[in-house]
Amino acid sequence: MVIKVFPDRKSLGKAAAGQAATAIRRAIRDRGQARVVAATAASQAEFLQALVIEPDIDWSRVEVFHLDEYIGLPVTHPGSFRKMLLEQLVQKTGITKFHLLDGDADPAEVVARVGRALASSPIDIEFLGIGENGHIAFNDPPADFETEAPYLIVNLDEACRRQQVGEAWFVDISQVPKQAISMSVKQILQAREILAVVPDTRKAEAVKACFEGKISPMAPASALRNHPNATLYLDNNSAALLRSTPFMLMGA
Repeated sequence: MVIKVFPDRKSLGKAAAGQAATAIRRAIRDRGQARVVAATAASQAEFLQALVIEPDIDWSRVEVFHLDEYIGLPVTHPGSFRKMLLEQLVQKTGITKFHLLDGDADPAEVVARVGRALASSPIDIEFLGIGENGHIAFNDPPADFETEAPYLIVNLDEACRRQQVGEAWFVDISQVPKQAISMSVKQILQAREILAVVPDTRKAEAVKACFEGKISPMAPASALRNHPNATLYLDNNSAALLRSTPFMLMGA
């Protein structure tokens, strides 16, 4: 795994967008289309802002899948991840082929339908964040490292739900849904390339646990260390607790 550290969120986002754009262009050139999984959260804002203005991407040839979504939350709610996906990526690029995880619909039906579409062909590149509790997607610890299902219904732990309150999407924890639809860990690891964008001091402890501790369901993002083509983008704040290591590349 490659770890890159940048001085701030803006430079991190720009560099990550450059790598993502290269992967998208390459997939379109080689296979006629790019299949992408996109995370949407406050941590992804600078990255997505930079990605949508990258030149020479034929967005009509890009198919996008959603990473996770709350169950029971309407798309009009500020904390809805499908609302963010639409506003931050789809509407700004004109992408026409996208798969939303509808939190208002029957969760089992959504899991089955979008899962079939996702599993029909390999994913070229995946954009991830990492939670304060080390989760990837909504796979809170202890995460299920074994299920083969593309998507699953998960219970959200208190740390995860409190993070959403801290990011001001909800007034208090009572308003945060207790369940969500999440892409599974095994499915995440099937992408050809993974790009994890993880800025902010709030993520420093999770970064240290996942990338210097044991690979374990208790540190879900540690699973990314088993992927042959994963890059972790950090800023100085999220990298603050890491030891300096030979595999760390310092961004300008």
